[in-house]
Amino acid sequence: MAYVAVSGGEEAIEASIALLNYYRSGTDKDLDLEVIEEKMSLLVDRVMSEAGLYSKRYAALALKQCEGSSDEAVFLLRAYRSTLKRSYDTRVVNTQDMRIARRISAAFKDIPGGQVLGATYDYTHRLMNFSLETEDAPALQKKMRDLVQSQTPVEAPDSPRVSDTLKDEGLIDRFPANDEKPFDVTQNLLEFPAPRSARLQTLSRADTGFISGLAYSVLRGFGQVHPTVGELRVGAVELEVPYLENPEESLYIGDVLLTEVEVFNEADDKNQLKLSCGYGAVFGRNENKAIAMAVLDHELSTTGDFPTQNDEFVLMHGDSLEMNGFISHLKLPHYVTFQSKLDAVRKTRRKTT
Repeated sequence: MAYVAVSGGEEAIEASIALLNYYRSGTDKDLDLEVIEEKMSLLVDRVMSEAGLYSKRYAALALKQCEGSSDEAVFLLRAYRSTLKRSYDTRVVNTQDMRIARRISAAFKDIPGGQVLGATYDYTHRLMNFSLETEDAPALQKKMRDLVQSQTPVEAPDSPRVSDTLKDEGLIDRFPANDEKPFDVTQNLLEFPAPRSARLQTLSRADTGFISGLAYSVLRGFGQVHPTVGELRVGAVELEVPYLENPEESLYIGDVLLTEVEVFNEADDKNQLKLSCGYGAVFGRNENKAIAMAVLDHELSTTGDFPTQNDEFVLMHGDSLEMNGFISHLKLPHYVTFQSKLDAVRKTRRKTT
C-alpha cells in the first residue's frame, strides 16, 4: 500500500524524502561513524542484538541514516543481513573461556575467580553531569591509558561458572552437550511448540523494551517465581571456523563482545529439592536484556496460564521488526476498509432511529 492518491504523486514523495534528509542532516557539523560507535556504544549494541548482525560500523551507519531511531536501524540492518552470503558455521563457543570485562553474582558474595565490577552505571548517582558540555575526551583517554600502564600485569584467575558449583552438589541438573543442530529462525518458519534453541534465538533478537516489560510482569506476580541472578558476565569470546580440508583444525576469525546471564529459580516440581536455571546471551553490553531473556527462558520452559508461559504470545510479538512494521502500517491508506466500517455504523444508526 502507498499514498497513491496524494497530490503530486512521485514529486511529492521525492520532496518528502528530501525534507527527511534535511531533518537528518540537522546541522553543518557532520557526525562521524566512529563517534557513534564509541560514544553511543550501548545503543549500537542494542541495534546489533535486535538485528542479529554483529557489526558496530554498520549499526552506527544505520543509526546515522535514520536519525538515531533504533527501530528503523534494526530494519535497515536486518534487510542488509538478508543479502549476505553465509559461507561458514563457527564452532560452538565455550563462554567459559570468555575474556571477562565484568562479572557479578547476586546469589553469592564470594565466587571462584572473584567478582569484577567493570564498567557499569549501577553505582552512578544518576544526576545530570553538565560538565560533559565541555568534556575533554582525549584527556580522559590518556588518564585511563596512564592508569593501565601503571598497573602490574597479573594472570587472569580461573572463573568457573557459579552454576557449576551447584551442579556438582546436585542442586541443578546437568544437560550434556549433544550433536543436535540448532534450529535457525532466520531460515526456517517458527513453529510451536518451539525448541529451546529457537526460543533463545528469538529472544536474543527480540525488542529490548518488550521482553523487559514481560520479565517485569513475571517479577510483579504474573509468572512463576522471583529469580536470582546467579551470574552475569560481560566479555569477549573468540570465534573459530573449521578448515574445509581438515575439519579437526580451526581458523580464528575474530572476537565478539557478549553479555551472558544465568538466573536461578525454584524447581518447577516442589517435591524436587533442586533449582532450575534460565539462560540469556546477547551481543554487546546489554545487561537488562540478557537478564530479561533468562527470566523468560525459564518461564517458557514451564507450563501455566500466564502470558509469559505461552510460546506464541512471547515469541511472535517480541520481534522488533514485525512489531514495529505492523504498527507502522496503520499509517498507510485503509480507505476501503474504513469506509466499510463507516457504512456499517451508519446503517446500524439508521435502523435504530
